[in-house]
Amino acid sequence: MDLSLFQSKIYEFRGVKVMLDFDLSSLYEVETRSLKQSVRRNDYRFPDDFMFQLNKIEWQELITNCDNLPESIKFSPQTPFAFSEQGVAMLSTVLKSKKAVETNIAIMRAFVEIRKTISLQSHLSEQIMELKNDLEQRLGEHDVQLMEIYTVMDQFIEEKIEQKKWENRKKLGYK
Repeated sequence: MDLSLFQSKIYEFRGVKVMLDFDLSSLYEVETRSLKQSVRRNDYRFPDDFMFQLNKIEWQELITNCDNLPESIKFSPQTPFAFSEQGVAMLSTVLKSKKAVETNIAIMRAFVEIRKTISLQSHLSEQIMELKNDLEQRLGEHDVQLMEIYTVMDQFIEEKIEQKKWENRKKLGYK
């Protein structure tokens, strides 16, 4: 199974990476109604950190920002369930088909790849900050040196100006 297919169906709501019920039902090849019904029958398996229902504002925001949502879903009176990685894993205990198990394995791999990518980005971000700090320190040293050079040059120019003024002064006395 293509991991990018699963990764494209992972959204972020309330600071959590989630998959929505209609996407999961299409991946599991079951009706969304059946998936929701199975979840409601086993709601004790899905605490708030495993699954939550989107509120109207979150749902409208998703509809507005995502062009690839099915038309039939956009006008549904019910907002979808959002399943975290743990909630998706728990779905395999509720949906006991072979397809559900295979799909769950692929989805778990997609979540792992996303975590790896985030970890790599974090590591690269730390390295960039170290380079930036090192560069700022070096520039700080160079700035001090440049300021000293500019100060000496200003003094030299002022001395030359004073010397020219002295040479070009109106001289009194014998020539």
